[in-house]
Amino acid sequence: MSNRHIVVLGNGITGITAARTLRKRSNHRITVVSGETDHHFSRTALMYIFMGDMRYEDTKPYPDDFWPKNRIELKRGWVQSINTQQKQLLFKNQESLSYDTLILATGSKPNRFAWPGEELEGVQGLYSYQDLEMMERNVKGAKRAVLVGGGLIGVEVAEMLLSRGVQVTFLVREKTFWGSVLPKEESAMINREIRAHGVDLRLETGLQEILANTAGGVRAVRTLTGEEIPCEMVFLTAGVSPQIEMVKDSGIDCDRGILVDRFLRTSAPDVWAGGDCAQHREVPEGRRPVEQVWYTGKIQGERMAANICGDHSEYDPGIWFNSAKFFDIEYQTYGLVMPKLKQGEKTFYWEHPEGNKSIRINFEESSGAVLGMNVFGIRHRHALWEKWILEKTSIQEVLSHLGAANFDPEFYKQYESEIIHAFNLHYPNQSVELKTKKGLFSKFLEEFFK
Repeated sequence: MSNRHIVVLGNGITGITAARTLRKRSNHRITVVSGETDHHFSRTALMYIFMGDMRYEDTKPYPDDFWPKNRIELKRGWVQSINTQQKQLLFKNQESLSYDTLILATGSKPNRFAWPGEELEGVQGLYSYQDLEMMERNVKGAKRAVLVGGGLIGVEVAEMLLSRGVQVTFLVREKTFWGSVLPKEESAMINREIRAHGVDLRLETGLQEILANTAGGVRAVRTLTGEEIPCEMVFLTAGVSPQIEMVKDSGIDCDRGILVDRFLRTSAPDVWAGGDCAQHREVPEGRRPVEQVWYTGKIQGERMAANICGDHSEYDPGIWFNSAKFFDIEYQTYGLVMPKLKQGEKTFYWEHPEGNKSIRINFEESSGAVLGMNVFGIRHRHALWEKWILEKTSIQEVLSHLGAANFDPEFYKQYESEIIHAFNLHYPNQSVELKTKKGLFSKFLEEFFK
């Protein structure tokens, strides 16, 4: 393939992974376009900038001279529309940029649901660097904030605001926090953790409208029950949706996101899409049409670049996993653990008496093969759990070597003995003995991965 001009729209993890992979595999001219920032940064670190733990410069994985050294051009600008016939990006400042191949990695935007008052000053979401700058402006003089929506972003925003002395009320429509994702025991744990940090968590409470003060800012919210909660800031944290405004009138097929095939090609010639903005026409088994997760965006960036360079392989997300932090409780999940068991599934759940650590393992009733796990407050090894799930390892074998999965340092307390004791009490006919204990996991892993 002769050298082409490949333009990447978006400098998040998907776009930058695509650009770096293209440079490793080709001599094409590469231009990364973003209106958000000059350089790629870690989006998950925005909260730590606000809390004073990091500077913006600390969130950039690559030094500024990395880009010219690797012949990756950077262009700052907001794209207004795409002309797929002439292969041009049209910018809001009337500039244009031609491409031979285009990668769309435009990311997400906070959801809005046409609530009255949501356009008032002091109402915002948190996704972009511009949102962080807005938050810095809005927090000045604020004493109380209301968060609307029960997602992970809401927990991050609550922690950020508490670090500045702002009181937080959290409105969640569901009966329990993240009840659409977590089983009831884990959700109850997070409810307790949120409240333990001083957040006024209001379950089964919805927003009716946001009320204005005389200056056009926020003075309160009104809930669906008619209660007024005074506040100066309102955060809409009810998830995100694909950022595709600049794509909708381009002739590229879109639904909720930009529609792509199994190879991440769009309906337009020489246009690809990946990451938060992409929607799969044929959804991989056990996954969702749109997956706004860091690691899937990275995989898609690699796969698009490889296919542009001549590969012809489908996107494969692998075993589902995710991680997050709910104030002081770290969370990891591997495989599929739904709020309710499916037919033919069984579960084992252990929770520490203090209520801040737990592990759940779902497994096939017939074979005992592990299907997925949740772990809270204890860190486990991704590679080992992925191997166990892929190889359909029995829950007895997994539990007997559970110490090998523990990623916490040696001086942390281990809980494998208590976990296995609980399993043996719950399933006395499937008794398990711990074989891999604290301090022995390195030798075990060496043998396990031969």
